[in-house]
Amino acid sequence: MMKNLKKLTALAGICAVTVASLAACGQSGTTTETKADTNAAQTEAGSQAAESTADSAKDTQAASEASADLSGSITMAGSTSMEKLANAVAEAFMEKYPNVTVNAEFTGSSAGIESLLSGSVDIGNSSRALEDSEKQNGAVENIVAIDGIAVVVNPDTKVENLTKEQLAQIYTGEITDWADVDGDSAPIVVIGREAGSGTRGAFEELLDVADKCTYASELDSTGAVMAKVASTPGSIGYVSLDVLDDTVKALKLEGVEPTAENIKAGNYFLSRPFVMATKGEISEQSEPVQALFDYLSSAEGKDLISSVGLITVD
Repeated sequence: MMKNLKKLTALAGICAVTVASLAACGQSGTTTETKADTNAAQTEAGSQAAESTADSAKDTQAASEASADLSGSITMAGSTSMEKLANAVAEAFMEKYPNVTVNAEFTGSSAGIESLLSGSVDIGNSSRALEDSEKQNGAVENIVAIDGIAVVVNPDTKVENLTKEQLAQIYTGEITDWADVDGDSAPIVVIGREAGSGTRGAFEELLDVADKCTYASELDSTGAVMAKVASTPGSIGYVSLDVLDDTVKALKLEGVEPTAENIKAGNYFLSRPFVMATKGEISEQSEPVQALFDYLSSAEGKDLISSVGLITVD
């Protein structure tokens, strides 16, 4: 009996050792497989990262080669209100495409479109919508930004707000004293732009006072209007929103401040398009001109437009 018990005990010990060994082998196999899977995943991830880096490098190289390959010149003329935008675009574009030169002149919107249609320039800058006659002669309206027109007064003027009707009456000569619009009694000196100015055309059209205005001074640039209003007591003028500074005071219109946010929301009524017109469709233009419009519609170009105080278009 004792012999049989000893045999059974020995067999049980052998079985326990065998089971433990098998379990250890199973765990070892599982561990080995897990490590293999992990290594494979890491290898695949590394390969994907390498491919992504390579693709990015190829894109950068392709963009660099495209910049180096593009060469030529672009000429534009037109709106003085678009000077800040045109200069910023020219500088950024020439930095991006070193073999392309961009030359801009600021002769007024109508003169710029005339130069375009005569073939003197590649792009005619206009701070108003194109007229039907200009379109009929081949000019294509390419709106690149939206600008607000700010009504500005001498900083000493007490008035803060005008209604649309009051503003129209001031420019047509029906209201001639600031006392009539809740200001101190003083003559209103009406400043405007010269005939043919895009800013003047848009301003008078939006107020419905075309050919009805009575101006004390008609000046040939946005900067001249700013300087005249800043130095003339009782004066009022209109300028592009993006040139505002503390030398003048911008009025609220119908209680609404002239800001990009208010223009986007449709709450501020004095706004107009900034047009870079071409003779024929953009696709018919030279490679540098097409590349310029591609740049303006890119994220980089839209950031530039916003940086000069204008509103981007989709």
